[in-house]
Amino acid sequence: MQKSRLRRYAALLARTGVNVQKGQDVVLTAGLDQPEFVSMLVEELYKLGARKVHVKWNYQPLQKHHVRYQTLETLSTVDSYEEAELKFAADALCPRITLISPDPDGLKGIDIEKMSRGQQGRFPVMKPYRDAMNGRTQWCIAAVPSVAWSKKVFPADRACVAVEKLWEAILTAARVDDDPVAAWETHDADLQRRCEHLNSLGIETLEYHASNGTNFRVGLIENARFCGAVEKTDAGVAFNPNIPTEECFATPRRGLAEGIVYASMPLCYQGALIENFYLRFENGRVVEAHAEKNDDRLQKMITMDEGASYLGECALVPYNSPIRQTGLLFYTTLFDENASCHFALGRGYAESVPDYHNKTQAEIRAAGVNDSMIHVDFMIGTKDLSILAHCRDGRTVQIFRDGDWAF
Repeated sequence: MQKSRLRRYAALLARTGVNVQKGQDVVLTAGLDQPEFVSMLVEELYKLGARKVHVKWNYQPLQKHHVRYQTLETLSTVDSYEEAELKFAADALCPRITLISPDPDGLKGIDIEKMSRGQQGRFPVMKPYRDAMNGRTQWCIAAVPSVAWSKKVFPADRACVAVEKLWEAILTAARVDDDPVAAWETHDADLQRRCEHLNSLGIETLEYHASNGTNFRVGLIENARFCGAVEKTDAGVAFNPNIPTEECFATPRRGLAEGIVYASMPLCYQGALIENFYLRFENGRVVEAHAEKNDDRLQKMITMDEGASYLGECALVPYNSPIRQTGLLFYTTLFDENASCHFALGRGYAESVPDYHNKTQAEIRAAGVNDSMIHVDFMIGTKDLSILAHCRDGRTVQIFRDGDWAF
C-alpha cells in the first residue's frame, strides 16, 4: 500500500477521529501486526500537539496463554499498577485510540468459561474509571489489517495479496481519498441531517418486520436523541468514535423490547463465529436464544452479567451502504455493523439522553440506559426490512422501506 495513503489515514484518525488537543496525553492500543502504521499515527498525534502518546500492544496468542496458565484468581485481579494506569487516564481525560486487527479464529480452543469469569472479576474495579471518562474525552476505534484477518476475508489469495486487498477495503470504507478530512466533514453532515429528522419525529417505539421472521418492537427513551458519526465531549471537542461508520443510532429504554429478531449476518464474538441465530425478548430481556453454530458463545454472551440480556443500542443503516456494496464479510463488527441495521446487547450510550453531560451516572441509568460489562452489536438488516416509527403525538411514520431509508 502506498505510504502516502497510509499517512493520510493516520492523519485522519489523529485529527478527525480522536481530534487530539494540544497538551493531551493519548492512549493508543494496537496489535503487533502494523508497527509501521502505528509509528505514523503516533507521529501525527505529536504533530497535533499531544504531550505524550502511550502505546499499549496486544497479541491474541498471549491472551490464550494467560487464560490457560493463570489461576482464575489471577485472571480476575486488577493489579495495582493496572489500576494506577486507569486512574491516570481517567484523571487526565486521555483520548483513546484502539486499532483493531483481529484474527477471527485467534481464540479458537480457549477456555471461554474461565476467560469470561476472569473478565467478570475485573470489571467492577475498572468500571468506575470508565464511567468517569464517559462523555468527557475523545475516543476512536479504527482498523489495520493483520495477515490472519486478511486471509480470513480473502482466503484464496496469498498472504501479501490478501493484506493489500484488506488495506484497500479499509481505506475505501474510511474515505481515504485526496482529502479524507473534507470527505468526512461531508459524510458527518449527511448523517447529522438524518439524525435531526429522526429527532424531530418524537419517536416512542420502533417496529421491525422482515421476511426472515423478525417481528419486533423496541421502546426509546423519552426525547431520545439519535446520534451519528461526529460526537462532542462536554468541553465541546468534536470527534468520530468509529471510522468507518454509516449509522444513526439511539439507546433504547431498558425493559421495552418485545418480539423476535433474527440475525442477518454472522457475529464474531470472542474468537468464534456465531451463525444463524435468533433472540426472543419479553419485557425488554432476552428470554430465548439459539444459534445453529457456536450456541455456547451466544449463551455465554447473554449471561455475562445482569444487563447483558437487555438492549443497549438500536442503529439504522441502509442495506445499500458502501460497506454492504463491497460484498465482503469483514468478521468484525466495526465494519459489518455498517452493512446492516443492528442492535447491541449490553451497555447503552448515554449520548441518547438529553443534556447527558450534566447528569450523573445514576440519573442516566434512571432515564433507562442499560448498564453492562459488554456491548456487542449484532446485525439484523435485510433487503426487505421495514421499520415503522410510532411517535408520541400519535403518528406512525415509515422510516425504512425495503431495507433502505424511507425519507
